[in-house]
Amino acid sequence: MDVEARKDAAPPAPARGKAMHRLLVALNIGMLALGAVGGPLLSRLYFSKGGHRQWLSAWLETGGWPLLLLPVAASYALRRARDRGAPALLAPPRILLAAAGLGVATGADDFIYAYGLAYLPVSTSAILIATQLAFTVLFAFLVVRQRLSAASVNAVALLTVGAVVLGLHVSGDRPAGVTRGQYWLGFALTLGAAALYGLVLPLVELAYRRAAGGGRAVTYALVIEMQLVMGFFATAFCTVGMIVNKDFQAIPREAKHFELGEARYYTVLAWSAVLWQFFFLGAVGVIFCVHTLLAGILIAVFIPVTEVAAVIFLHEKFSSEKGVALVLSLWGLASYSYGEWSEARAKKKTAEAAAEAQGP
Repeated sequence: MDVEARKDAAPPAPARGKAMHRLLVALNIGMLALGAVGGPLLSRLYFSKGGHRQWLSAWLETGGWPLLLLPVAASYALRRARDRGAPALLAPPRILLAAAGLGVATGADDFIYAYGLAYLPVSTSAILIATQLAFTVLFAFLVVRQRLSAASVNAVALLTVGAVVLGLHVSGDRPAGVTRGQYWLGFALTLGAAALYGLVLPLVELAYRRAAGGGRAVTYALVIEMQLVMGFFATAFCTVGMIVNKDFQAIPREAKHFELGEARYYTVLAWSAVLWQFFFLGAVGVIFCVHTLLAGILIAVFIPVTEVAAVIFLHEKFSSEKGVALVLSLWGLASYSYGEWSEARAKKKTAEAAAEAQGP
């Protein structure tokens, strides 16, 4: 009797699977939120308080990749406990090679973004990075054949107009010591970083699909392995830049002259590495759990939070032009989100109608 009661009380396997999936989605969204807001703030804090090394700032964006060694090692230990002949890595060589290529592209994107952020306020950079959603929509259509809806086109148009509004008013929010030419350079580089990352996200989803194409189950452990490889090669790319630019020799000198003090200089660097790792792991996790476009949407969702945090903690100006650009960005985001929700609702109704037509 007790055994039967326990069986009845236990949730069915599909329900447990859905609960675990929701937990995984929530975990990755949480990491993405922390990284999307905290990463840019600490990177800008580094530059505003006396930091001048773009390659170092780029290196920090993926330099936290060793943090992933712990879950990868734990996954391997569990597999070995079940099967003594289990491979050290789940990802096949061709997928690891693709991850290495994506890592180099990510490293280049990190440097472009860091270089742009050296000349822009975080509040301006965040709005420009929102155009990443437009590039993600375009490249998702070209690379993984995700449908381009009217809502997607409308979002792209609004995000583009928002960037243009910012571009027409470049004199009001230039950081101290930044020339007009440097501001425009930062503006162009930040848009370039948004475009490149908008390409990387669909390519990550394509790599997942290719991994599944060989009959192999794409698990979260495999996703972490890919992110570890991407982080390693992105960091290696930036390490070469640091060596050429002699950044390693400059770090002790820069720390002594940092406005917040030498100890806080290293604290800023360490937390930058941790928060940016959260961002990248959260982004690839959302792609794995849902799809590329949701990752792009969520990155755009956190723009207002970054804007407010930049005004509060870094005392940046929030001009009327930024307000207009932010409203346009949020309008584009709302339009896209509503289109996705409407499409998902229509598909659900169609599936229910088909199920009813088939009968019991």
